[in-house]
Amino acid sequence: MLWSSSSPARNSKRSAVSQLMLAPNNQTNAVFDKEVPMKKLFSLAAVAALSVGQMAAAHAVDFTVAVGQTDESTMTYRLGAQFDFGTSWFQTSVGRLTGYWDAGYTYWEGDDSSSNHSVSLAPVFVYEFAGESVKPYVEAGIGVAAFENTEVEGNRLGSSFQFEDRIGAGLRFAGGHEVGIRAIHYSNAGIKKPNDGIESYALHYRMAF
Repeated sequence: MLWSSSSPARNSKRSAVSQLMLAPNNQTNAVFDKEVPMKKLFSLAAVAALSVGQMAAAHAVDFTVAVGQTDESTMTYRLGAQFDFGTSWFQTSVGRLTGYWDAGYTYWEGDDSSSNHSVSLAPVFVYEFAGESVKPYVEAGIGVAAFENTEVEGNRLGSSFQFEDRIGAGLRFAGGHEVGIRAIHYSNAGIKKPNDGIESYALHYRMAF
């Protein structure tokens, strides 16, 4: 039997679709207003780590520790795992282009009501200059991050979801160790207001394994 245009099932589907289409923006964007519980935050971190691990299973894993500060003088402490792309481009006598996946956890220091936690995942492209025992490099990348809550020391992020933009520079030593500086900016790109954004400027040390 064919469905008629007045079928209860079809009308029910149309009603549901109509309600969704007519829902106000503040309802359809409600997901961006919610803070991310700690359990969900670390579940996201676990999923990201597994995904990166599968993509880079054949490559070495390095670990990074970093200490930094924001414009508001908030201290930041970051732990990260890096998975090299395992390839390079445009190799010349000057240097080469390469990169890695970076999975990170950051603690944003503050008082009991303003401290925060975030996890992030980003592909990072690195231009490494040629050298013997020391190789200077510059890097840049754009990734994604999730914050436990939407405020860091008065900066209103608007949503737990953020884009992570970074630039950095440093030195790579024989044996794979590395020291460098980074500037990382977080913003939701206007997905949800307010969108104050926040930056962290950090020193880091990378250990090769």
